[in-house]
Amino acid sequence: MSMTDNGMMSRAKVLTIDNMNPTVKKVEYAVRGPIVQRAVELERELSEGMKKPFAEVIKANIGDAHAMGQQPITFFRQVLALCSYPELLSDSTFPEDAKSRACRILQSCGGFSMGSYSASQGIDSVRQDVAQYIQRRDGGVPCDPDNIYLTTGASDGIVTMLKLLVCGEGTSRAGVMISIPQYPLYSAALAELGAVQINYYLNEEACWSLDIPELQRAVNEARRYCNPRALCIINPGNPTGQVQSRQCIEDVIRFAAKERLFLMADEVYQDNVYADGCQFHSFKKVLFEMGPEYSETVELASFHSTSKCYMGECGFRGGYMEIINMDDDVKAQLTKLVSVRLCPPVPGQALMDLVVNPPQPGEPSYNNFIKERTATLSALAEKAKLTEQVLNTVEGISCNPVQGAMYSFPRITIPEKAVQEAAEKGQAPDMFYCMKMLEETGICLVPGSGFGQKDGTYHFRMTILPPKDKLQILLNNVKEFHQRFTLQYS
Repeated sequence: MSMTDNGMMSRAKVLTIDNMNPTVKKVEYAVRGPIVQRAVELERELSEGMKKPFAEVIKANIGDAHAMGQQPITFFRQVLALCSYPELLSDSTFPEDAKSRACRILQSCGGFSMGSYSASQGIDSVRQDVAQYIQRRDGGVPCDPDNIYLTTGASDGIVTMLKLLVCGEGTSRAGVMISIPQYPLYSAALAELGAVQINYYLNEEACWSLDIPELQRAVNEARRYCNPRALCIINPGNPTGQVQSRQCIEDVIRFAAKERLFLMADEVYQDNVYADGCQFHSFKKVLFEMGPEYSETVELASFHSTSKCYMGECGFRGGYMEIINMDDDVKAQLTKLVSVRLCPPVPGQALMDLVVNPPQPGEPSYNNFIKERTATLSALAEKAKLTEQVLNTVEGISCNPVQGAMYSFPRITIPEKAVQEAAEKGQAPDMFYCMKMLEETGICLVPGSGFGQKDGTYHFRMTILPPKDKLQILLNNVKEFHQRFTLQYS
């Protein structure tokens, strides 16, 4: 204890930065990191009347579709409104199919209320609808509702699965293979769990493709210092936007079988495929098409969400995971683990139900649903092409085709003088670049160093979500900034 200036006794905090959980301090999440915090400060300064060289902050750092102007699907919001306030069921302005869908969801809720807890694995009728959706998507491959776990967004399912996989000490500590560049949820979760991160690099020169020899190199090296247990795949890719071919997925499944790795397939962008000749193939469908040698042995967890695709409903935190070939005793432990958190948000479960079971032909809402979904996905495809085209006109910026997902991840050339100044400030060169862009233009991007990249290369991630007219302005501002930056430091 010590005496303060006003004569009061003070004592040291029980919880300090030195005695807190050390794994938490290792967690980093660039998508909401220092550059985003500065963007929030700039917004506040602008609102207080401070003069800046820009009129607004444009947050192109995160895949938050509605925040960037994407409109919600009318049918989804109508049903959710009805579920939230059932008195509206007597309102004639709501279509009958929305009302019947709301009644079906509410009948599955305790007390006919979305405010009640659900079963820990999720509402039974929603899991049945998810299973039927997967079966339709995968051309009839069977799906057991008992293998479906509804989750608080896909992130919750991914972290839950990683918790099950992590064990061992020293050289037997669990290792998890993740792509570089990667979505920082993976590195953050592994840091928090104290697992070993095993990096495998995507091939930028071949449109961020996944090469089996690179997977082999990574797993062979990792076996010297840990026990590789899982392989994580993001398809379509985040932040890199590539869409994997069916052959590539087959090769990955063979590799996982050979190396005895648990497969985790992050498929939240499965409707976001834009490039000609590209098509989404689910890992589960390919696995079962490969026959019983693989379909009865390879352990797989796949993930989907309400946050991306044409829905963009990030705030509802809806998602699911499907598990394949999991040991029965482990599955019982998984069910126990999710029960500790009681249940995922019921509105998110209701929304997931609508995503997997949308209006059908002949129903009152069908035509408008198709019109809205098509318009959203077409606009994203147009913006993906526009982003690639404009960025590739800039000397010192090279952008691969945005085949899918919601982001471009262009490579940028940073002059040596700027690299040195960044080092003096204790910043990664692309962090220095993005921070300078934010201060001069109000554009908030995420530096490639937040996702991982090959040494000596620099990138940024930029979402393609802003409305087309605003995206065009944003791209032109990026182009002009890069030219100024290069001139300043050349």
